Amino acid sequence: RALTDSTQFGEWFRVKIEDKFAEGKTVRGPILHKGYEHVTIEMKIERIEPERYFSYRWHPYAIDPKADYSNEPTTLVEFLLEEADGGTALTIIESGFDRIPLARRAEAVRMNDNGWTGQAKAIAAYVTRA
Repeated sequence: RALTDSTQFGEWFRVKIEDKFAEGKTVRGPILHKGYEHVTIEMKIERIEPERYFSYRWHPYAIDPKADYSNEPTTLVEFLLEEADGGTALTIIESGFDRIPLARRAEAVRMNDNGWTGQAKAIAAYVTRA
């Protein structure tokens, strides 16, 4: 539920999603991380398999309020859940950076790599509390 319920997702991801997740639906909401409050995230939900898989597409590191990212390709973010000794293993994969415009690709990869490290810790803390 921490992945596929938009309210719970928003709590650990630090974004206020304005609608429920549903396959094929595009959802939006402001980012709540300090320094990024001016950014609205937009995610197109690709697939939901409760307690196993969740994926969406988005524009990675799309934080410049003057830029129009709508014509750029998106990356695919996938969350895979698997049973593991003593709990559940979560794998996070973001693919498609090779299609991101070269002028911003390296920065998007760097920032998202750092971001996913923090988000992995955030979801672990969230599900431990819940």
